[in-house]
Order: sequence, then structure tokens, then C-alpha cells
Amino acid sequence: MTMTISPFLTALGSEGPPADRAKDMDLYGWLIGSWEMDTVHYLDDGTIQKWTGECHFGWVLEGRAIQDVWIRPKRPAPSTMYGTTLRIFDPGIDGWHILWNDPLNRDHSRQIGRAEGKDIVQLGTDARGLKTRWRFTEITANSFHWIGEERSSECDPWQITYEHLVRRTKP
Repeated sequence: MTMTISPFLTALGSEGPPADRAKDMDLYGWLIGSWEMDTVHYLDDGTIQKWTGECHFGWVLEGRAIQDVWIRPKRPAPSTMYGTTLRIFDPGIDGWHILWNDPLNRDHSRQIGRAEGKDIVQLGTDARGLKTRWRFTEITANSFHWIGEERSSECDPWQITYEHLVRRTKP
């Protein structure tokens, strides 16, 4: 079977941000490319699940946004997660609107992302109404540590639910 790029994918994808936006796109622009990951899921009963996975980031919408695909486990194994994030910089809030959706698990989240020191922190709520905090830490050109946390209310402590140790495979 021959794969061709559809007109839709051609319209969606972009080579990079427009010159007038390039500096604003730096917070997430370093993610562009392909990555592999080791994932740990911490369950409420104290057990953990481990997988490998992959994620791919690219410029979209004439370079005004960054979109990714997170897949667990690595293909060709049957998916337990197959979702996408759209990240759009908003100069009015000096932050990023983060929209996550995993139709396989009927999971979605809305967050606002900003730099906090050397890290990137995204805060919002998920499909269950829980508060979420997703952090990119230990960032280098070729790796990062992603930590997913949740809590029921502002007075509850954050509970780590997922960790991804991620390594670049292609720029």
C-alpha cells in the first residue's frame, strides 16, 4: 500500500512558526521531533504498571500551534493510550492553552502552560473534574521527565499518577 499525504494533513502541518511568533513558540518548540518513553502508572491501590511508548511533536496551523501524538505502548502493539495535545500560545495571557484528548480512553483535559524556572508547568482540570498538574522537568535537548499529578481540591496534596522518561529519537 502506498501512503500519500492527504490535503488535510498538508493544510494542518507546517515547517515552523512565522517569524513574528518564533520567540513566543520557544517554550514548547524544542519538542518538535520524535521521542520514545518509559512510562510508569501509579494506581490508587499502590500497584504500578509499566510500558514503553512513543510521542511525536510537530508544527501545525501555519506554525501558530504545536500538536503532538502520545502512543502507549510503542507500535505495533495494541494501544492502551493514543491521544493528541494541541498547544496554542496566547499573548493575552502570556501562556499556552493546552487541549489534550485521548478518544481511546474517553479522556480529555484543558490546561494553561507556562515556564516555572527551568520547568514547564501545565495546570487545569480533566474529564473527571480533578485538578491536574503536568510538568516537564529535567529538560535537555534530547530528554525530559514528564510528571502527571492530580488532586480533588486545592487543599488536597498532589498525587503523582504518571511519569514518562522520554528520549529523543529524531529531530
